[in-house]
Amino acid sequence: MSDTFVECSLSENIATITLKNPPLNVFKIEMTGQLDAILEYLRLNDEVRAVILTGAGRAFCAGSDISEFKDFQQPGQVVDLKLRRQNAVFQKLDSFPKPVVAAVHGLAFGGGLEIAMCCDLIVAEEGCHFALPEMRLGVFPSSGGPFRTVRRIGEGRTKQLIFLTDPIDAPMALQWGLIDRIAATGEVLKVAHALAAEMSKRPAKAFALCKSLIDEATRLSLPELIARSLDASDQAFTSADCKEGVRAFFAKEEPDFSQTLPALEGK
Repeated sequence: MSDTFVECSLSENIATITLKNPPLNVFKIEMTGQLDAILEYLRLNDEVRAVILTGAGRAFCAGSDISEFKDFQQPGQVVDLKLRRQNAVFQKLDSFPKPVVAAVHGLAFGGGLEIAMCCDLIVAEEGCHFALPEMRLGVFPSSGGPFRTVRRIGEGRTKQLIFLTDPIDAPMALQWGLIDRIAATGEVLKVAHALAAEMSKRPAKAFALCKSLIDEATRLSLPELIARSLDASDQAFTSADCKEGVRAFFAKEEPDFSQTLPALEGK
């Protein structure tokens, strides 16, 4: 039986995914498949309306397991054995239709930072450090680092992280826009849970549609974005979410979108 490196727990309508490979949760090949299976389960579970991603022990994730690198040094091996599927799973997290909050403590280096950047929001404990140090190993961040970092903090600061390889602390990461909130020591899961709970109240159909448009904003032309926005708006206005929102507005009540989850593609 293989080891379990990624665990999932449910509390009410919020799921917590925990990377669990102590002491620093370095990302092993086996973790890719385990994370993929959990994401698919959560995607299809109508009771889950938001997700938190965190790490057990001393750190969120220190990046890839360097002991595996010896298996990747012939042409094509790193892509076939690791990167193709890892990129696909990270993209599944990036485009996940429900809100995802990363709760980071200790450090998020290399692949750890890459996976955190696939989440909608990143909450970091004070004292955290962030880095993309792969060039010290003669490689570069290969699971979205170059382009997802640019989308978060711009080209110049991305080059500082990747080319200089030096870690930055949580206040600098917040200033740059790499993370979204700083939590007091020991409070990162509490803050992440509060954000996830707030987003879980949003209309699921409109959230998924709007998230898709935000993700496509830097990839598509303006006419393409307008066309997609019009189609998405038509879907939102004809949804059960909209009916509930309008009803609650006139009744002067808070809308309850908990029973109006959208039909998921492929379900």
